[in-house]
Amino acid sequence: MKINKHLEERIMKGLMVASLALVVGSLVAILGTVLAKGLPALNWAMLTQTPKGGYYLGKEGGILNAITGSLVLVAAATALSFFPALAVVLYLHLFAKHNQLLDLTRLSLDVLWSVPSIVYGAFGFTLMLMLGLRASLLGGIIALALLEFPVMIRTMDEVLLMVPHELKEVSYAMGATRLETAVRVVLRQAAPGLLTAVLLACGRGIGDAASVLFTAGYTDRMPTTLLRPVASLPLAVFFQLGTPVPQVQERAYASALVLTVIVLALSLGARSLTRRLSRHIIH
Repeated sequence: MKINKHLEERIMKGLMVASLALVVGSLVAILGTVLAKGLPALNWAMLTQTPKGGYYLGKEGGILNAITGSLVLVAAATALSFFPALAVVLYLHLFAKHNQLLDLTRLSLDVLWSVPSIVYGAFGFTLMLMLGLRASLLGGIIALALLEFPVMIRTMDEVLLMVPHELKEVSYAMGATRLETAVRVVLRQAAPGLLTAVLLACGRGIGDAASVLFTAGYTDRMPTTLLRPVASLPLAVFFQLGTPVPQVQERAYASALVLTVIVLALSLGARSLTRRLSRHIIH
């Protein structure tokens, strides 16, 4: 019996080590491929110029329009989805009754989270047709906001579930209203986790191509108005990889590298801000 237990423990430990190696190895392989193929093609002109005539045939230009477009799209979409998501989560935790409707709401949000992004793109495109809009920055913002909305709500929901219930009870006992408790106690305690939720939704939005393919469109120009098409980095990678010119395909990996660096910078910035906010948390 003891031998079997030791054997079982070794097998499980081996499986865990193999899983860890698979995950880390996959990450290293992906980053290594992007770095090896993208870094040689990356240059200052590519980061500071918009595409010029013949760019997709290997001529001069850059992806400044796609970098700016992606940042504008995800910033506006995240801001548009944040406040409604926060209001929904606070209602679920402070005002809604614990019944089957609450469980059904969370189940519905889980389903929306797992819906493929192309479905959000198709829905956003249909909504645009109803409103008389064409592919534009506004259409892309709406599609990305819909994509980020369930992600943000469910992540915030899980964060608020970790807030000690005793803090709310103490706040109520001191005469605070539910709204005051939400703003001064719950949100303060959950601030680092809420920031993580925003980052998670932002990361999904900035790297998604399917939802903006028909809603935001694509253009070689810089974003100047809500009613005109806008470029994005995921679509820049997609279009450059689709060309038969090897030089342009290398630029696609360079664009992917830029996108990876942006996501990494957001992650590091959020982690630094999270540490500062964690000083005010009651453990």
